[in-house]
Amino acid sequence: MMDVRPLHNEHDYNWAIGEIARCFEAQPAIGTPESDGFEVLATLIRSYEDAHFEIPHADPVEVLEFAIDSMGKTQTDLSELIGRNRASEILNRVRPLTLDMIRKISAEWHIPVELLTSQYELAKAHA
Repeated sequence: MMDVRPLHNEHDYNWAIGEIARCFEAQPAIGTPESDGFEVLATLIRSYEDAHFEIPHADPVEVLEFAIDSMGKTQTDLSELIGRNRASEILNRVRPLTLDMIRKISAEWHIPVELLTSQYELAKAHA
C-alpha cells in the first residue's frame, strides 16, 4: 500500500498528507495491510503536526463566531446543539461553556476540544 517512512521535513509531511488523502477516497478494509499503513501514517502525521504546528490560544467565543462566519454554521445550528437561550448567552458572554456543550460542539462541528476549553472573560453584570 503505502511507503510509510519517518517525516523529517515539510516535504515529507506534504507527501504523507497526499498519501493519506487517497485513503479517504477509497477507505481500506479494517485489518488489512492498507488499513495498518493508514493508521501508522496518521500517527506519524499527528506527531509531526504536534511538534511543528502550534495551536494558538483562542477565545472559545471567537472560535464559535469564526465557525458561524466561515463554516456555514448559524446561531440556530448552535442553538439546536446546546439550547436556544444557552447559545445566545454563550455568544453574548453571559454564560460559560460547559463540558457537555464543548463535547457536543466538538463532535458535531469538528472543532478540536482544545479550542473550546480555554478560559475566557464573561460580560460584566450590570449592578
